[in-house]
Amino acid sequence: MPKVSFITTVKNDPRGLKILLNSLKQQTKQPDEVIVIDGEKTGTNRAQGRNLAIKEAAGEIIAVSDAGCKLDKKWLETITKPFGNPTVDVVAGYYKPDAKTIFQKCLACYTCRDYSLPSSRSIAFRKSAWQTVGGYPEDLDYCEDLVFAEKLRKAGCKFKFAGRAIVFWPQRKNILQAFWQFFNYASGDAKASYWPHLRKIGLVYLRYIFGILLFYKSLGYWVIGLLGYCLWAIWKGYRYVNHPLALVYLPLLQLTSDLAVMAGALRGLFKKI
Repeated sequence: MPKVSFITTVKNDPRGLKILLNSLKQQTKQPDEVIVIDGEKTGTNRAQGRNLAIKEAAGEIIAVSDAGCKLDKKWLETITKPFGNPTVDVVAGYYKPDAKTIFQKCLACYTCRDYSLPSSRSIAFRKSAWQTVGGYPEDLDYCEDLVFAEKLRKAGCKFKFAGRAIVFWPQRKNILQAFWQFFNYASGDAKASYWPHLRKIGLVYLRYIFGILLFYKSLGYWVIGLLGYCLWAIWKGYRYVNHPLALVYLPLLQLTSDLAVMAGALRGLFKKI
């Protein structure tokens, strides 16, 4: 098995870094080296920090996660095992929400539902594959890992999914933090022109245009539409939470997500221009 380098970036989050490194110490397989890039000291964004860490890495296999995340004890062992096959270039791990409150469990219905997208909170790849695609896109503060994964796919890299390589991802604690999370993600999607997400953002705009048209047509139609909107949000998430507070949090998070996504997408487009 080639040598493994574990890399991560951190900025103004010593507690999050401690959580990550403590879980790394408990791994059934230890990396050959650990490289942490402090974005505050280096003046780098996440993509730049990762690229800097990988440049310095001695290992051929690069394992990546984020500060604040907690790694399952067998995460590193599981996510690096497929590299025993020399044709495997990238291994995408799995992630689950670390949600302690009802609010966080409701939020996870919006942040942890699409596991088909390789996230750099749980991924490993060959350094040679990273070199082939020119690394993470350094002009992006958000969506950089999705664009990086897409570049790897387009370059013909062979992916393997490791469903048991689990990372527990902490969820935001309140509605304001959730708003900025959605806002920044949408801004990154728009700036990166990441089409799978832009399509969804377009549907959000269409939903609100339809709502405005209902309002002008009849207040009664608008009330029915608003009720349907709330019931739809509850229907999507209540089966995962199953708590009375979810009847309030789920529609509130749906509205927060929609407004943040529309505003964030506009900001990302302006940045791109």
